Amino acid sequence: MVDRAALGACLHRLFIAAAKTRLRREDEKKVDELRGFLALLDGRVSKRAVVVDAAAGKSPLGLVAVELLGWERLVVIERDPVRAAACRDAVTRLSRRAAVEVRCGDVADDASWPARVDAVVALHACGAAADAVFEAAVRRAAKWIVVAPCCYAESVPFSARAHALVEAMGAAGHAAVRRQLVQGLIDADRTLALEAAGYEVTVAPFVAPTVTPHHLAWIARRTREPRAMAAATERRARLRLQCL
Repeated sequence: MVDRAALGACLHRLFIAAAKTRLRREDEKKVDELRGFLALLDGRVSKRAVVVDAAAGKSPLGLVAVELLGWERLVVIERDPVRAAACRDAVTRLSRRAAVEVRCGDVADDASWPARVDAVVALHACGAAADAVFEAAVRRAAKWIVVAPCCYAESVPFSARAHALVEAMGAAGHAAVRRQLVQGLIDADRTLALEAAGYEVTVAPFVAPTVTPHHLAWIARRTREPRAMAAATERRARLRLQCL
């Protein structure tokens, strides 16, 4: 696992770059999140792979991976021009040479994506952005998809169906229970969609839930195993039928 002190120093140099300053409390939390997520990527994603850091913000994940994991080719996709500009600024402070391209665009827009994609990563892709990242990665036949979703907004494609099923189950009067059930159904649909598309999927925590409630990552490897794909397609169809 990446050394925590080295990661913190790297984050400070790339994104704060001010003498006699220290990481803030929220930055220290980001260090723990990045350290856990990088552990999922190390040994899976090749240094020479074309990696997309999607819905990336300032791309702390992608740029730190260039520095500490030795990634050589990185494409950053971020729709906010201010954050994209901050990412470009941070690229100038990288200590190792790498081909880094920052694209200002929406992950749901095919034009934002490069033609070749070997791996797709996203740390805390918010709401429907996570689904858009999954779908775009599948369309480009990425070998690895490693995504930690964040938030379960109503804009998430499966949200309305999940709420309808929970309502039918009679749990609508208990907010905390309803929320967990809805999130579980959304996550089940996401997992089955990846499996139906030919991915072997593991869902695993990358950090303790005390650091962030959004502590689970979807780790998907493209295998294209026909029987597994058929089984997942059938299971997803049954899940969606119940939500009609």
